[in-house]
Amino acid sequence: MLQIRDLIWGLLFIGCAAAIQVQITPTQGEISVGESKFFLCEVVGDVKDIDWYDPRGEKILPNSPDISVSRSDEATLTLTIYHADVDSAGIYKCVAKNGDKEAQATVQVKIFQKITFRNAPTPQEFNEGDDADIVCDVVSSPPAAIIWKYKGATIQVSKDVRFKILSNGHLLIRGIKKTDEGMYNCEARVTARGEIDFRMMKVIVNVLPTIRARQSEVNATADVGSSALLACDADGFPEPTVTWAHNNVVLETGDKYSLNGDGSELEIRDVKKVDEGDYTCIAKNKAGEKSEEVSLNVFVQPKITFLINQTASEFEEQVTLTCEASGDPTPAISWSFGQRVFTEGEQSLDKNVVVRSHARVSSLTLKNVQFTYAGQYLCTASNSIGQDNRHMYLEVRYAPKILGSVTVYTWEGNPANISCEVDAHPGAEVVWFRDGLQLPNANTTNMKVYNTPTISYLEITPDSQNDFGSYNCTATNVMGAESKEFILIQAEVPSSPEIQQVEPFSSTAVVEFEEPVSMGGVPIIKYRVEWRSLGQEWSGREYDAEDDMTRITIVDLKPETTYEVKMSAINGKGEGESSTASTFKTQPVREPSAPKLEAKAQGGNSLKVTWIKQDDGGSPIKHYLVRYKATHVSDWKPEIRLPHGSEYVLLSSLDWNTEYEVRVVAENQQGKSKPGTLSFRTAVEPTTIPDAVDGGSGLGTGAIVGILIVVFFLLLVGVDVTCYFLNKCGLLMCIAVNFCGKAGPGAKSKDIEEGKAAFTKDESKEPIVEVRTEEENTPNQEGGGPTEPNETTPLTEPDGKTVKDDNTKGETEVKNATAEVKTVPNEAPQTNGNESKA
Repeated sequence: MLQIRDLIWGLLFIGCAAAIQVQITPTQGEISVGESKFFLCEVVGDVKDIDWYDPRGEKILPNSPDISVSRSDEATLTLTIYHADVDSAGIYKCVAKNGDKEAQATVQVKIFQKITFRNAPTPQEFNEGDDADIVCDVVSSPPAAIIWKYKGATIQVSKDVRFKILSNGHLLIRGIKKTDEGMYNCEARVTARGEIDFRMMKVIVNVLPTIRARQSEVNATADVGSSALLACDADGFPEPTVTWAHNNVVLETGDKYSLNGDGSELEIRDVKKVDEGDYTCIAKNKAGEKSEEVSLNVFVQPKITFLINQTASEFEEQVTLTCEASGDPTPAISWSFGQRVFTEGEQSLDKNVVVRSHARVSSLTLKNVQFTYAGQYLCTASNSIGQDNRHMYLEVRYAPKILGSVTVYTWEGNPANISCEVDAHPGAEVVWFRDGLQLPNANTTNMKVYNTPTISYLEITPDSQNDFGSYNCTATNVMGAESKEFILIQAEVPSSPEIQQVEPFSSTAVVEFEEPVSMGGVPIIKYRVEWRSLGQEWSGREYDAEDDMTRITIVDLKPETTYEVKMSAINGKGEGESSTASTFKTQPVREPSAPKLEAKAQGGNSLKVTWIKQDDGGSPIKHYLVRYKATHVSDWKPEIRLPHGSEYVLLSSLDWNTEYEVRVVAENQQGKSKPGTLSFRTAVEPTTIPDAVDGGSGLGTGAIVGILIVVFFLLLVGVDVTCYFLNKCGLLMCIAVNFCGKAGPGAKSKDIEEGKAAFTKDESKEPIVEVRTEEENTPNQEGGGPTEPNETTPLTEPDGKTVKDDNTKGETEVKNATAEVKTVPNEAPQTNGNESKA
């Protein structure tokens, strides 16, 4: 039908061609869906009507909504297609008429779909491990071919089975990984038109959180105000949020709990026992959540909750002390009394002490109670995190017990105290008796009683032999009474000491002896030593008695002279008989013994070296020769000569932190003694840095000190190296000498002897204790020969060791050392007759 109609129109057109011509511009049309386009129908010739017809043959009216016509002038009619769709396709015809004349032209309109991305969102998120369907919905006509690209390269599904392009154009990634994350290019192509378009889509792979606790168990101590820190570390993408829960309750920052910025750390303040348990750390992100348990173990320090004082009576069957304690772990409980410790299950050898424990309670049972059980008992509760201690007092009531010696020695006219020491609880009343009569009384004016809480003193000043004898002390309390007889005995003078041997020197001699066999009942207070040359009068001197005294030095002897010596002992009663005389002969005149040196700090860089004169060898000391030097150098300072009465030399301007050696030689007419030697080290030079003041240097104190130390160190190293190679001295030389084992001699020893109780003849109501200390000096010698002692020689054997005075530790040094010499003469002027005295 269409072909016949076209043929008819063709014939009419040919017939009228000479009169009317119709032309459509453009001659053909392709319109993309949604686009608009117009066509011009131009007529040549005289026409009356121009019309457009749609593909269905219907006349197109003006101002239609989607397809309309408009006339520009008498010869032109415009066809406009708005927002074309697939139904707009077809052959459109323009017809021109003038009476019976008619002409027409046609144009074929084709509608096609351009590439359109209807759904290609970005970003698209997936969980790691999921099958990811990356959406890219494309429409076009004809349908477009879809190509996927990743990191600029086309995805080859044949090479990676994890990738697949679905029939709808989507990209499927099986088991997507974090490494698959990135930008994907969905590219659509229509080959017929050479059309291409693409969309870039970001693919995000979310990773399920992983979580790990830093410690699966956390230990804390309760009730000490401490905190516990629970921590877990979480990873994942996106960054997970971390929360904590306890007993299914989410914890938040407050007075009790504190969370750090990312929630990974939970601090529990002021831990209590109720805080113990499991805490859950929860990490959550878009991919999901994971949790981890952290256990909080709360321990409780031991605390003794029950312990009370108790009272018992002596000879009771038993008494039980109880101690209760709390704590976690359960504490172990032990008991102690003085130095003795009792533990659970322990039983003493005499079966009088038994310890039993059960759970948190321990009992200490004391059987056959004795008064010695009284006192403080310590209960100790301990576990792995601490311990608690508490004391309790066991009071034991017992009858009086009288202690102490029953014999007392004195003599007529000398007061003596008889001591009745009473141990009792409760305290006892003490009464003195003699021959059944209570003391003191009207007939005993020479007796007095003095009481203290534990001792009763009966002071007796014997007038005659009748006052010596037995005295009774009776102590009484509510538990009972006890009496004890004390005997006052007439003291005697001591027996004679026994001289063992005499060691003579030129002007002195050492007498060695044994104490008297009988002390006479009271302590020896002095020894009398007498000596004489043959045929001459006896000379003597008294020496205070010391504990374990076995040696006495006598002085003022003449060289090469035969002497006799004897001894007697003196106590409060009087002097005993003299010992048998011993004979000895002094040695010839010789050089003096070496002085004994001592060092005394003077502060700063000065040192005072004193000496004690030893035996002068039978000839007066003429002078002392002093030399000193630093041990790391070979040359001695110039010799210092001091007069015979000198007792010290003051060395000043010494080098800091330097070892020094000092030698002092005594000289008489016979020659020089061996040197007395002493070594000491001065202290490190003090450094004083003034405090910074406002407006001062910008350098701080630390910077100044650091600069000074560096400069001083470099200068010291340079000087020391120069001294070592040029003069063989300095610190390097000192190190070399020390490696060779060189050590300065010198010694100081000091013995302190304690005093002893002595009877006195005054009106004191208490026994008098006399305490006496004496610094004994031991001669220091070089060589093997014995040193002759004098009055200052100790009465015990010298040890022969070289000892440095502790005071030398504080000595200091100064560069370019010089010596300042000070001498102190003897207080008494010496004559030729006594200059040889030691």
